[in-house]
Amino acid sequence: MQAETETAKAFFTACETGQGWEACRPHCTPDATFAAQSDVLAEVRTLEQYTEWMRGILAVLTDGTYELKFFAADPVRNAVCAYATFIGTHLAGGPCPPTGRTTRTDYVYVMRFQGGRIAHMTKIWNSGYALRELGWA
Repeated sequence: MQAETETAKAFFTACETGQGWEACRPHCTPDATFAAQSDVLAEVRTLEQYTEWMRGILAVLTDGTYELKFFAADPVRNAVCAYATFIGTHLAGGPCPPTGRTTRTDYVYVMRFQGGRIAHMTKIWNSGYALRELGWA
């Protein structure tokens, strides 16, 4: 499971720094899926779409960064989990003029592996809270 953990770390860093699908693709199966119980991400069904969404959100929250709090592998379930806090201020573009407000929003990625690559990822995130912090809801 060590190889999967390293793959998950590389994917996490590329995704969370807004590098998009090109940087994330080598760590995923070609048809990797995505799920989240979030209105913001309701239409996002693939990991490719999600990594591009992250690229876009970092163009709006231009100082966006993260604090990684937990990272662990579960070899029985062939999965890796990452828990982090995303921090970003609305400084450009977006759904409304820049609010200058900051969010500190917790989230978890559960990455399920197949053949050494990420085949599915679930994001656990309270998007409503983050949107209210940013002044978007």
